[in-house]
Amino acid sequence: MKSRPFFAARVEDRINAMTTKLLSRRGWQQAVVGYTGFGTPEQVRVLARIVLKPPSELGIVRAATELMHQRGWRNFISTPLPEGEAWITVGEEPLLVSADRGGYIDVRVKNPGLAPGWHTIEVATTTGASTGVEVQIIDSDETFGIVSDIDDTILSTWLPRPLLAAWNSLFLTEQARQAVPGMARLYQQLLADHPGAPVIYVSTGAWNTYPMVQRFLARHGVPKGALLLTDWGPTNTGWFRKGPDHKRTCLRELARDLPNISWVLVGDDGQHDPDLYGEFATLQPEHVRARAIRQLSRGEHVLAGTIQFDQTDPERWVPEAAPEVRAPDGDGLADKLRTIL
Repeated sequence: MKSRPFFAARVEDRINAMTTKLLSRRGWQQAVVGYTGFGTPEQVRVLARIVLKPPSELGIVRAATELMHQRGWRNFISTPLPEGEAWITVGEEPLLVSADRGGYIDVRVKNPGLAPGWHTIEVATTTGASTGVEVQIIDSDETFGIVSDIDDTILSTWLPRPLLAAWNSLFLTEQARQAVPGMARLYQQLLADHPGAPVIYVSTGAWNTYPMVQRFLARHGVPKGALLLTDWGPTNTGWFRKGPDHKRTCLRELARDLPNISWVLVGDDGQHDPDLYGEFATLQPEHVRARAIRQLSRGEHVLAGTIQFDQTDPERWVPEAAPEVRAPDGDGLADKLRTIL
């Protein structure tokens, strides 16, 4: 017998169903939010979400200056359309797919012949709302790639502490968000030697913040790439998704989807990145070229609710397979990575 989902998930599903019916009666319409994906010559991973939006939000193009002064809570003005359907057009044959209970679409479809590089795929609801979803096709001969955390790695947010995370995500304007010095330069330098290599951003941040993160990357010169975020809220097994499990799953799937790539894993020492990257390097050493850990300042550690780790600790276990470097900013990491890459 199939076990029932966790009761909080059932409650959330019922609330979403009621909200969807109410908002539809009030004129809210289906829309598609596209997320940057990636693929290979064999398959393409398409990421999107079907939502309901008020008529006032549909078809509006806001100036970049207006978006920069927009409070974060505006990213959450939408409601998911549970198990909605959409057409994905890759090549000539559209494919009908179903979203999950949160309205998310995460499917792998056959690549009909898209060459390595950036492409736009159309995703359309059955009511006619559509959007273009960017995907990066990665050459099968490519062996280099970057996996990067976002919060406190390229973007200073103090995210590990829940109250500050809520403040940063909901109330802070985009203009107030600060970039970690040197990280954009680091990624640009690495990609200059590997122009076709992917950058995959893996974070426990909410999918609702995706538009802000995309604009942040563009504004600060951080190379664009696929984003693998998560959905806050109840799951089929518990109250919340576990951040380490999300990142662990993403790394495992990247190793499966892109088996020829050996990654430079970039994160910070505020929470679980060093342990997760070390674990992955031990289990799948052929997929890890190096680990680069941005060291948070003492003040950042205090606000994050973590104790600063002493790098000189003789008991610290380090996998032999993948060298690790640590520095407080991107320029320091770049200097140390040059000696091992």
